[in-house]
Formats: sequence, structure tokens, C-alpha cells
Amino acid sequence: MAVREILIWPDKRLAQVCEPVADVNAEIKALVRDMLETMYDANGVGLAAPQVGVLKRLVVIDLQGRDGHPSGEPPLVLINPTFSDMEGQLGWEEGCLSVPNEVGMVTRYAKCTVDFLDVDGKPQRVSGEGLASVALQHECDHLDGKLFVDYLSPIKRNVIRRRMLKLKADRELGRSIPANAL
Repeated sequence: MAVREILIWPDKRLAQVCEPVADVNAEIKALVRDMLETMYDANGVGLAAPQVGVLKRLVVIDLQGRDGHPSGEPPLVLINPTFSDMEGQLGWEEGCLSVPNEVGMVTRYAKCTVDFLDVDGKPQRVSGEGLASVALQHECDHLDGKLFVDYLSPIKRNVIRRRMLKLKADRELGRSIPANAL
């Protein structure tokens, strides 16, 4: 397993629509392992393949975190996810690993159901409410080139864009900046 670099918005790859996974093979399974390791390393609860520069329809979600599985349930791996049912509305303050240290209020469906292939290539269905529904929608949005900032006002989105461009420039120059400075 390897921790991969997480792309920072407004990287153009994050705005692209991803291709379906044609075959759940060893390469895809290795990508899943890398994505989980990357997500845990960044203290995230979800990660989509385009966030690590792979334009495939693949998402990992773990609302419990690396060590939080008392029930023994593994993280969700959703390959080629599609929504089959959505209802209600819910406002949630969202953040994103590709937009570090920023949040914004987004209205999403309160409940949703997703059909997908699991890491073994078998069809599955999962339903979520509350945070689970938000996470499913947020991560699957990445597969269509959409980020939570796209739901924000143009003014707020532009402020965040400037901060992310500064963050990227500082990283390229090897400067580290404290998280609370953003």
C-alpha cells in the first residue's frame, strides 16, 4: 500500500467526469488499498479516485475511521456507483480533503440508496441517512467533476479558490503553513 498525493482544488483533473471501471482487477484492488491508506493518513472519511489523479468511478468511505470498527464492518468500496433513490433534504457543513481547512454549508438529500460493485466485482446496494447520505453524495459528486465548493456562493467559492492557490504555491516552494493560517 502507498499513500498517494491528494490533488488540491482547483486542479483541472478534479473537474473531469470519470470513466466507469471496466474490470475489477488487481490494478483496481491495489488502487482501493492505496486510496484507503491515503484517506486514513489524511484523517478523512471518504476519498474518490479523481482526488488521487485517477479518473475512474471509484469511491471509498469509512465514517468510523481507521480504528473505529467495533462491529467488524469494513469500509465501503463503491465501484461504478449510481443512485437509485433519494429523498428529503438536509443541510450539512462539508469539508473536503481536496479543499483542506475549508468548509461550507451544502444542502443534500437526507436519505439515499446507491447501487455499486464491491471490491470483488459483485453488485451491492447501500442506503444511508444523515452523515452517511451526505458522504455518499459528496464522494460520488467527485466522479462527475463536482466538489462541495460548486454549491457555494460565487463570492465564497472565489475566496476559497484564492486560498487554495496560495496553499498550492506554498507547497510547490516547500513552505509549510499552519492549518489555522488558512
